[in-house]
Amino acid sequence: MAAPSRTSLPEIVAAGARLLESGGLDGLTMQAVARAVGVRAPSLYKHVADRDELVRLIAEHALADLGARLDVAAPDGVEPREGMRAAAHALRRFARERPAAFRLVFAPGAEATRPSPDVAYRATATVLRLGERLAGAEEGLAAARTVTAWASGFIAMELAGAFRIPGDVDHAFEFGITRLADALAGAAAGR
Repeated sequence: MAAPSRTSLPEIVAAGARLLESGGLDGLTMQAVARAVGVRAPSLYKHVADRDELVRLIAEHALADLGARLDVAAPDGVEPREGMRAAAHALRRFARERPAAFRLVFAPGAEATRPSPDVAYRATATVLRLGERLAGAEEGLAAARTVTAWASGFIAMELAGAFRIPGDVDHAFEFGITRLADALAGAAAGR
């Protein structure tokens, strides 16, 4: 009879997510994860094929967390401009709380470490819904991509300390997302 496993996949993914935040992607080693869950590294391979799969699972876990935050921030029925603003602020809070996870899901990586399209779609469903409500069904995806690109770029610059000119960065973020949501709604109304 095989010995019972001393850890589980959810424990491994959670430990990996904590290590990602504390040591970045370079600190996310199989040995470090094994230590964090109290097993030897070979025991991890009962649950994951390799480090790439572990990184992919951590990215998917981060996207699920982000998607849940977006759903709460902008539930069905919210006015779409207000919802898009709330979703952008939820993304910004996520990035501040989990900067390494934000970088992992918003930066290109090896194909083997990228989240599945289904997981990515579920995480972005709220922004896609709001994009359609703001810009219409035909332009909803383009609207969602525009907002996501602007917000993730702004946030990446903020995390990197790239805003060096004195001024209120919070105001700039609010200014940007408000103007963007208004412009998307106005473009749809003008058609």
